[in-house]
Amino acid sequence: MLKQVVAADLNVGYEEAGHANGPAVLLLHGFPYDVRAYDEVVPILASAGCRVIVPYLRGFGATRFLSANTLRSGQQAVLAHDLLALMDALHIPAAVLAGYDWGGRAACIVAALWPERVVGLVSGDGYNIQNIARSTVPQAPDTELRLWYQYYLHGERGRAGLERNRGDFCKLLWRLWSPDWHFDEATYERTATSFDNPDFVAVVTHSYRHRFALVPGDPAVEETERRLMDPPKISVPTVVIDGASDGVSGAGGSEKHAPFFTGRYERQVLPRVGHNLPQEAAAEFAAAVLAVST
Repeated sequence: MLKQVVAADLNVGYEEAGHANGPAVLLLHGFPYDVRAYDEVVPILASAGCRVIVPYLRGFGATRFLSANTLRSGQQAVLAHDLLALMDALHIPAAVLAGYDWGGRAACIVAALWPERVVGLVSGDGYNIQNIARSTVPQAPDTELRLWYQYYLHGERGRAGLERNRGDFCKLLWRLWSPDWHFDEATYERTATSFDNPDFVAVVTHSYRHRFALVPGDPAVEETERRLMDPPKISVPTVVIDGASDGVSGAGGSEKHAPFFTGRYERQVLPRVGHNLPQEAAAEFAAAVLAVST
């Protein structure tokens, strides 16, 4: 059931299931996905006694800004602050955080900078905190090719293209990033409604411009961005999951990330699974959450 709660700058839409007094688990989606990615994960965790909360990120679905004057930022630090604000609004002192893509980045930042708020971490694609200072350093050509959509959104043509063709644009990314996942039209449309959020284009465009230092960020989170310039280590118990068929991050994307994790650490590579980890491999994702919940 959809719920709403005011958390800092947002009226956050979220779904909740399970036991009100159970251990809290927050499941965080990425771009271009939404809470539907966790539809098969939630019942597994709820049946295990967890309190499961799945929020729409800023710019997606039922989540709305409270003020027209708030910068429609999609930068990494603001996503982490949104997560902390939601936990405070729901009176959750600490929780298991699990996510991928944008949601995984928010979870990694909170785990790194505020470990007292995190019981355990499940991160799709590993340590995905952005090193913005090194964003202009070229990568291997095949990696640069997979990032075409980011460069497209750096210009006005890309922003207008996302505005006009958001449904087809995001569906193309689903296909490219999960080549072995044969989703049907109904599955995609259940998520695509979240891209009709009035702030979707602004937040997405800002995200992909800020990570390349092309636009300024939200001054309210600049101190957090400064703390991320020297990539912080993550000390909480962590399971990292890679999809072997991930068309954007690559199958071995997180193999080199192990030194960033100083606590209990496990890495899994799931065959024939792409970027949308919880929707493509719900049982494995849920098992990883339960593994770091105690």
